[in-house]
Amino acid sequence: MKVGSIEGKRVIVTGGAGVIGCQLLQRLTSKGASVLSADRNPLPEGDWPRVTHITKNLAAGDLEELRRYQPDIIFHLAAAFERAKESPEFWPMNWQDNVILSHRIIDLAQKMTNLETFVFASSYLIYSPSLYLSPSLRDKPVYLKEDDAVVPRNICGAAKYYTERELQFTKEVSNPSLRVIFARIFRVYGYGSRDVISRWARAALSGQEIQVYNRQNRFDFIFAGDVAEGLLRLAESPEAEGVVNLGSGTARNIQAVLGLLAQHVPAFKSSIRDMGIAEPFEASCADLSRLKRLTGWTPPTSLEKGISTVIEFEKNKQSR
Repeated sequence: MKVGSIEGKRVIVTGGAGVIGCQLLQRLTSKGASVLSADRNPLPEGDWPRVTHITKNLAAGDLEELRRYQPDIIFHLAAAFERAKESPEFWPMNWQDNVILSHRIIDLAQKMTNLETFVFASSYLIYSPSLYLSPSLRDKPVYLKEDDAVVPRNICGAAKYYTERELQFTKEVSNPSLRVIFARIFRVYGYGSRDVISRWARAALSGQEIQVYNRQNRFDFIFAGDVAEGLLRLAESPEAEGVVNLGSGTARNIQAVLGLLAQHVPAFKSSIRDMGIAEPFEASCADLSRLKRLTGWTPPTSLEKGISTVIEFEKNKQSR
């Protein structure tokens, strides 16, 4: 078995039925890994060779099947997300699905004698929003670096940072040989998910009106397939450890997203309701220097290509 190779490894993926998880399962099994996937939702219909899937609430259910599996690698993706300003209903969800769930997985990992690598899907929401939010438009996006100031933007970001710290503590105290990777992921979009691009694609195809705020906000949108590939490459890179940004490395504004969707569905233009400016302007982007240095790779999917494939996916789904 090659150093850093996934082939022959036993792997657990939490959140395996999610938009990133499904992409990761395909990549892991194509490289010869055996995978135990766990999610509160079943996997989408289709063939999933070399994957055993458990449908379970990991925040509350029994974890004995995961403990018995004794993996070499864990990819912890299971999480709950909401908009930047969370609703009151999200607070208990965040506590259960981001704090309690992650703690239970880390506690379980301490008892796994074969575990070599733990890859955690963290978030750029950990970085201080004062770095990339401003009351007026910026000329250029702010490229966030792994050593930038940490002041979690919201309770989701706070939960992600807590999990990073708990994992680091586990490594330092319980298992010094464990390699832990915190992939701080930027704005993900993909097939059939709840992200803004996927929601707007479905709205465009069904003729629904959407409300848009702060059209000039700039985000680093990264395709879910590229996130999965990035997580896999980090796991395969022996030197990868600690915080690593995972984004596209390019910032695009909301106006550009709307324009690309309208290219595929011209009638969509008349369904956009501009709600003006409701919050500070965001201009965030991932500095990918460390990702490239560790893996020799950067995400290849452009926003144009990604939106085109999402539209095609939603069209096929609606025609079934």
